[in-house]
Amino acid sequence: MHGTATSGWLLVALCAVTGAYCLVRMRSGAGEERGAAGGEALMGFGMAAMAVPAAVFTPPPWAWPAYAVLFGAAAVPALWAARTGAHHLHHLVGAGAMVYMSVVMAGAPAHGQAGSGVPFLTGALLLYFAGYVLVTGVRLVPVPAMAGGGAGGGGSAGWGDRPELARACRLSMGIAMVAMLLTL
Repeated sequence: MHGTATSGWLLVALCAVTGAYCLVRMRSGAGEERGAAGGEALMGFGMAAMAVPAAVFTPPPWAWPAYAVLFGAAAVPALWAARTGAHHLHHLVGAGAMVYMSVVMAGAPAHGQAGSGVPFLTGALLLYFAGYVLVTGVRLVPVPAMAGGGAGGGGSAGWGDRPELARACRLSMGIAMVAMLLTL
């Protein structure tokens, strides 16, 4: 992506840690949750790879079309699963955004120029992911416990079984997507 080296490395770190956490979620989940966590891990690691600063590593010309094919293939299960829930639509939009960014980067004349995407599509994706980040962030705000109700079962859930961490994972990928779209 077209950003500074510092912001690129921060995106790499954020996305790689998010992808690693999604792998942990894959191990503890079952069925549909496991598949969603796997898709999110792929997105996290893919975003980390795309965010590596060009000054450090310039991908070969075939890398961007390969990313487009990879994320296009990731969109197929999301498209199939989207008929069962809105969360899968988000995965579909995310995979589509990754395909779009890969295609734009493949056609970019130089890795130092910005503004090479389709302004309307970039703007629509920015609006979607900014809205997603705001809504997901609000959902992470803790709700005060009711008097006498307590916080619920105090068992020790594994790292992959904590829904608030899964939401934080999705929030961080949404923030990274906004940053990547802004630097496109």
